[in-house]
Amino acid sequence: MAYFHGARASEVPTSIVTPVNTTAGLPVVFGTAPVHLTDDPAAHVNKPVICYSWDEAVKALGYSGDWDKYTLCEAMYSEFKLYAVAPIVFVNVLDPEKHKKSVTNDEHALAAKTDGNGKEAVVGKPVLLSTLTVKATAESEAALTEGTDYTAAYDDDGRLIVTALATGALKSATSVYLTYDEVDPSAVTANDVIGGASVDGSSKGLELIDAIYTMLSLVPGMILAPGFSENPTVAAVMKAKAQKISGLFPCITIADIDTREVTNYQQANEWKNKNSYTANNQVVCWPCVRQGDMIFHMSTHIMGIIGVVDAANADVPYQSPSNQGMQATGLCLADGKEVTLSLPQANLLNSQGIMTGLNFNGGWKSWGNYTGAYPSNTDVKDSFICVRRMFNWQYQTFILTYWQKVDQPLTPRLIRTIVDSETIRLNGLVARGYLLGARVEFRERDNPTTDLLQGIIRFHSYITPPVPAQEIDDIFEYDVSNFSTLFE
Repeated sequence: MAYFHGARASEVPTSIVTPVNTTAGLPVVFGTAPVHLTDDPAAHVNKPVICYSWDEAVKALGYSGDWDKYTLCEAMYSEFKLYAVAPIVFVNVLDPEKHKKSVTNDEHALAAKTDGNGKEAVVGKPVLLSTLTVKATAESEAALTEGTDYTAAYDDDGRLIVTALATGALKSATSVYLTYDEVDPSAVTANDVIGGASVDGSSKGLELIDAIYTMLSLVPGMILAPGFSENPTVAAVMKAKAQKISGLFPCITIADIDTREVTNYQQANEWKNKNSYTANNQVVCWPCVRQGDMIFHMSTHIMGIIGVVDAANADVPYQSPSNQGMQATGLCLADGKEVTLSLPQANLLNSQGIMTGLNFNGGWKSWGNYTGAYPSNTDVKDSFICVRRMFNWQYQTFILTYWQKVDQPLTPRLIRTIVDSETIRLNGLVARGYLLGARVEFRERDNPTTDLLQGIIRFHSYITPPVPAQEIDDIFEYDVSNFSTLFE
């Protein structure tokens, strides 16, 4: 050691590790978006986009009220307009380079503008502006010049407006002839949502779920694909990907039973079992939700409710999403046909591991505590949605908190640091009522010498998230002893 004369100090790592805050219910939604309404339609294709506000989402992905074609818009509206929760991650699989069709010499009449200042043609098709050419006649070979002869832009209603400029070649024309490519949402299939890896190594569709944490430093808490999760193959891939994201983090999926096939509550359980919507990481929903004239998949409402409940509990997912206010005016099928459920009918669905809605006491509420695994799997950590989510959250928090200790020297100090830090964190959760009890141990029987020689250590955590009080009984008895008051 080098010679030193004087006073000095040094430091060692803090013996208690500060826990990492995770977003317990971060929703990742896969589907289609009207990217033709954005400045760069190709910018957000098979790329996770995190949004914290309505304006941010509309700017990145566009918005259309045609939710059958543009499924991400339904989730966008529900999350930001109805439930006011954020953030949400969108993955658009509609590729304007692939899902498109070409149109030639599409004639549109030039009509006087409502303000009387010039003429315009209204085009109600999802035109890719970069492909648009405008001609004065069908026979003309020369395309007109934008900015000189015309302007083309989308209005707030998503309609393309082609305006004839008074000094251009269209000043006396009564029609324009348009050639363009338009996006074709009907060309998007379940395989586009499922995705996979490309030859260049890039991922598409649900395969992107493993990239979320790397790109955003946030762990997904929910995976949805409203409009596509009714497809059993899509739902199967969703639950498979949710088992271990990046090989580490479990999360839940929220899937819908197809209301075009299941038109009665009595058919739901058979469909659920036949199509294997029976995993412990699946929340299975039936039917659709009506809000005024709008029809939603129930999965988007359950997503919003989970976000609201988590936010009210400091982002700790210990409370069930059942019996919570639902922004609805009714239940229905996909075609709009009204669905009416009594309490016994809704309870039957719950007993089959299906979440629904109920208007019984205090307006429309979400109704159901069980995952799709119930009733075949009654393990409390697999059957109750809130308990399953608490276990998922514990996975996330433990892994991300102690990742910094990976490859540190395996010493008693390291063991004590992890045990003491976890004990403090778990005791805090117990004190706040998020756990009924918890402890963590480092046990010799869990750590054989052969594993220690390889640098493998195991801790054993015991946690008890509260289960929902889904049945509250009171026993009444006629007390005859009170007749004595007649003689007082």
